[in-house]
Parts: sequence; C-alpha cells; structure tokens
Amino acid sequence: MNVDVSDIKAAANRIATAAVLTPVIESPQLNADTGARVLIKAECLQRSGSFKFRGAYNRLSQLDDKQKAAGVVAWSSGNHAQGVAAAAQLLGISATIVMPHDAPDIKVRKTKAYGAEVIFYDRYTESREEIGRTLSEERGATLVPSYDDRDIIIGQGTVGLELAEQSRALGYELDDLLVCCGGGGLIAGVASAFKHLSPGTRILSVEPDDFDDHKRSLKSGQVESNSADARSICDALLAPEPGGLTFPINKALVSAGISVSDVEVRAAMKYAFSTLKLVTEPGGVVALAAVLSGKIPTQGKTIGIVISGGNVDPLLFSDVVV
Repeated sequence: MNVDVSDIKAAANRIATAAVLTPVIESPQLNADTGARVLIKAECLQRSGSFKFRGAYNRLSQLDDKQKAAGVVAWSSGNHAQGVAAAAQLLGISATIVMPHDAPDIKVRKTKAYGAEVIFYDRYTESREEIGRTLSEERGATLVPSYDDRDIIIGQGTVGLELAEQSRALGYELDDLLVCCGGGGLIAGVASAFKHLSPGTRILSVEPDDFDDHKRSLKSGQVESNSADARSICDALLAPEPGGLTFPINKALVSAGISVSDVEVRAAMKYAFSTLKLVTEPGGVVALAAVLSGKIPTQGKTIGIVISGGNVDPLLFSDVVV
C-alpha cells in the first residue's frame, strides 16, 4: 500500500476544523542534556489526549450517510477508543468500543464520557478482533481498526506533515526522528510524509523492551511476534505484532528500531513533567526515553521526537513523578 503526501495533505484539510495543530516545543535544558537540538511534537496536547483523534476523524468523516446511521465499532486499549469516541460524537455517529478489562480507568471513563458504549474483554485470553468483527456483523456497523486501515494511517500521517513543515519554518532539517510504535500506524503515516518532505531524515521506531516486534521485524525483514507472557507499563503499545498494512510501509521507510525499559520510561515521564512541563503517558513518552537514555548518538544533531499521548492514570502518574 502506497501513501502519497497528497493523501496526507487532503487528510490535513479534512481534519483541520476539528483537530489541534499541536506545537513543536524546544527545551534549552533538554538540548543541554543531550548535546542536540531536540524538537518535540506534543501530541499529548491533541484533542482526546493523543494523536489517535487524527486518524479516527479522517476515517469517520468519510463515511456515507447510511454508514453513519449504522454506527462504528472499534477496539483499543484506550487512545484509539477515545479518538473514535470523540470523532463519533462530533459527527453524530454512535460508537461501540471493545476495550481490555485492564485498560487504565481514566481511558475507560473518558471513552464513555464521549458517549461511546464500552465492551470489555481479556487481552490475554480473548481476541478483540473477533469480538469487534462479530459486533460489526450483528449491528451492520463499520469497523474502524486502530492501525491497519489506510485512512487511519493517512490521518496519523498529518503528525509528520505538520512536524516537517514546523521544523522547516524554524530553519531546521531533522537528522533523526523517533516515533513510538505499537501496531505501527503512526510511524507508517509519519514516515510516508517525511519520505516526501524530508527524505534525508532517518526514521526510528521506539517500543517497550518486551514488545519490540517492530525492532526485530525490521532487522529480520519479516513479521516477528511478541511473547504472550510479555508485560509493560506502556499500555498503549502492546500490539502482538506489526500490522499487515503498516509493516510493509515501515519496512521500506523506517531505518531501525529501538526499545526502552519501563524504568527508562518512568524516568522520561518524570523528566517531561519536571523539565518540559508536559503530562505524558508511558507509551507516549518512549521516544523521549530513548533520547534521554542514550539509545542513539545525539551530540551535534537535530532530532525530532513525537510525544504521542498524555492519557495517564492519575495514581500511576503521581507514583512516577513524586
């Protein structure tokens, strides 16, 4: 599947009245600590608290009247859930979201607050895809996958479109760009934008240590899966393996994968709060964790990172930052 920058620009126009044009932030302290110029795309400030709103709105806004009347079904651990629910509320569409029973309470409450129906499942013993497809068939509703969907990928690509344009307006070309990776939809869209707008930028995926399927897949050239016993604090990045649509894009455009530990993620969340004044969730801050923990050379470089979300459980956040 090919994603052209014209597709992403069309999506940007489509979502412009609903999505936030999130800022690019630069911190003198972070620059000093890394020896680099680090540009942060703060998607934690996006509508619904993460980049997921972009893809969801791009997908739902293109449904015809009959599809809108029948509603949508999605599955998510929380950020796609909120993105779909928020987009559906704006567009007057009913939404049903299949969520794991161990999803952070704040993500469940926010999803319901947008008017969506939530159906729980066990992520370790049940298939969310099977549950979602069954509900879709029973209700005649449209399925909205969390990452393996062309319009979702294109919508997420608007993050890359904006970052490339904002960086250039500041007079910078990025040497490296680090993007969090679960199923791979965000990085597939971002990499597709940068391929056209900043082809010299090296794109790197970042994942939790025990969910480094993209890192291993990029190295082997084929899809690698995660262990069923794997666990991580990064609830937003716990996909079992790369997506069928996303991986071919990422295989072609992403240079390499990086992984970070939960300890490094906690340190990055604390740094983001104390130094950058940003509230972040674990999965949203892995790119910052990679830079702070020295996973790549930074001295003298211009580096972009995407902080992808800020929907964090308050108790977890207080435990991390205190």
